[in-house]
Amino acid sequence: MKTLLLPRCLAAAFFAASGARAEVSLPAIFSDHMVLQRDVPVLVWGWAEAGEEVSVTIAGQTKTTKAGADGKWRVKLDKISASEPVTCTVKGKNEITINDVLAGEVWLCSGQSNMGFVVRSAENFEQEKAAADHPKLRMFIVTSGAATEPQEKCNGKWIVSSPETVAGFSATAYFFGRDLQAKLDTPVGLIHSSVGGTPIEAWTSLDAQKDAPEVKPIFETWEKRIAAWDPAKAQADFEKQTADYPALAEKAKAEGKPAPRKPTLPVGPTIDSHRPANLFNGKIAPLIPYAIKGAIWYQGESNSSSPAAGLAYRKQLPLLVADWRARWGQGDFPFAWVQLPDFVNGSSDGWCLVREAMLQSLCLPRTGMAVTLGLGDAHNVHPVKKQEVGHRLSLWALGTVYGGKGETSGPLYAGHKMNGSDVTITFTHADGLTAIGGEMKGFVIAGDDREWKPALTKIDGDKIIVSTPDGANAAAVRYAWASDPEWSLTNAAGLPASPFRTDDWPLTTAP
Repeated sequence: MKTLLLPRCLAAAFFAASGARAEVSLPAIFSDHMVLQRDVPVLVWGWAEAGEEVSVTIAGQTKTTKAGADGKWRVKLDKISASEPVTCTVKGKNEITINDVLAGEVWLCSGQSNMGFVVRSAENFEQEKAAADHPKLRMFIVTSGAATEPQEKCNGKWIVSSPETVAGFSATAYFFGRDLQAKLDTPVGLIHSSVGGTPIEAWTSLDAQKDAPEVKPIFETWEKRIAAWDPAKAQADFEKQTADYPALAEKAKAEGKPAPRKPTLPVGPTIDSHRPANLFNGKIAPLIPYAIKGAIWYQGESNSSSPAAGLAYRKQLPLLVADWRARWGQGDFPFAWVQLPDFVNGSSDGWCLVREAMLQSLCLPRTGMAVTLGLGDAHNVHPVKKQEVGHRLSLWALGTVYGGKGETSGPLYAGHKMNGSDVTITFTHADGLTAIGGEMKGFVIAGDDREWKPALTKIDGDKIIVSTPDGANAAAVRYAWASDPEWSLTNAAGLPASPFRTDDWPLTTAP
């Protein structure tokens, strides 16, 4: 039998690679400045050589395990309380030291561009920057992209809030976390994972949505796109556009117009960040099962393009919530979302139906919603008043998750009763109903002819009585039913009422 002799340089490379595989390693989220969820058992996991003994030591406790045949290992730490920085040590054949570790409240913050909207672009940035010295407020920013299969690892790092770092933080997440940190007097960790312009189906796992009838048309569309994809044609088109670009840019300059956007090589639909499950695979799956307190969600714009898309969101949002909760295995962890704000949208009914789907999804246990009427911008889908968005989310969390006092939401439609020309509307969170400026705006009413007219309104304690202007029998009421609506109703806390309708009549939006 011949002995295989490797050249010295190849042998060294082989043994170096073998040693690298044997080293204990961790997901990126277990790194310097991390915040662990306090007062619950915490899972720590990673990779090592098969059968290698691994120990994790933190805050006076040590847990030991062995890597399985696949090289994976996991330990469960006892509850941790560490409001001051401690060190975590992970030891196998090598040793990893994680510095400046805190235990506090950890929240996952996800969605599309309004969650990604950073503090530097928010209102009063210079003032916010100067006040950002919060060493116990940290953010882990996931920088990995989409993937076609669930990933075990992602890229990212923990960043401590300071005037030097806060500019790149998610603004909504930062202002939400800042409120929690101040009120609870405990460390707060924010895990930020978002991608602009992306639909909810990209953030939901494949298994959770592939059999849902409401999502079937979306899957069919993607199957057609994948079948029609021609990489050679895409490359040729890109090369032609690149060749034509200098002349187009020069022409725009001569005409005093902005330069056109430079061509980019198209991405195949299989790996597109909008494809169902691809962002879950690349940006959510690698975080599981890092212990969290709950999640906040700021998305919906990309699912509002038509009434059909808005109606599908009724199923899609509950699917996402149930999917993430099941995969984290933490029961019904708290989950809140930001309702779409005021904005002139091409499909007004699509925008309104996503809002309605968000309102209806509050039937899920331990969920909440920040109503954001008054915080939008009619002509900018990225409004800058993110301080108040984060604040309204924090009111919900502080009052419902942490048992604090105070109002947690604006008035929410609870039901109605017909009585001839009158409709009595009941609400939750209705203490101190009032109309801004003293004039009730935004209510319309229709009879059996389904013709909408401005309604007569009267506040009756925690109810609103809405009447037809001509005394005819009423059939339905709508409030603030437009993408950029008139609105007026608030409660004693000054929080706006959610848009709603009492009917389920078919909706269409003209092109």
